[in-house]
Amino acid sequence: MNKIGYVIVLASLFFLAASEFTDPCNSGKLADECIPKLSEGFNFLKSYKVDGATKDKVEYSYVFMKGTQYMINLCANGTATEGVVVSILDKDRNKIATSKINGQIVSAINYPCNASGIYYIQYTFDEPSSRCGGSALGFKR
Repeated sequence: MNKIGYVIVLASLFFLAASEFTDPCNSGKLADECIPKLSEGFNFLKSYKVDGATKDKVEYSYVFMKGTQYMINLCANGTATEGVVVSILDKDRNKIATSKINGQIVSAINYPCNASGIYYIQYTFDEPSSRCGGSALGFKR
């Protein structure tokens, strides 16, 4: 083989190996699996990757509209939530809803929005936790 052939083979091996390690928790797959698990009547809005391997929390923002009910569910490998907790924070970052209720973590939360504006969807991790999951946001009026 000539030099160009070796370079192509090495580059192919490098990219193949790199693609195997870009998302070791496979949060994209878990997020996709959450979409059909939204309760009946909820329309899918957005999915979220939750990869906290190097973070204490993962946070996203979304504009909620008054008079709309929102649902956020969680999917993880193994048990339902694997220690992943989702919370909704208002514009002032006050926690207004959480999936951790009386020490138990539930796999979904519903929030009836009373004021339009920006809200934060925050994922934290109770140990033991895989620190990995996916989530889907849905709405209904």
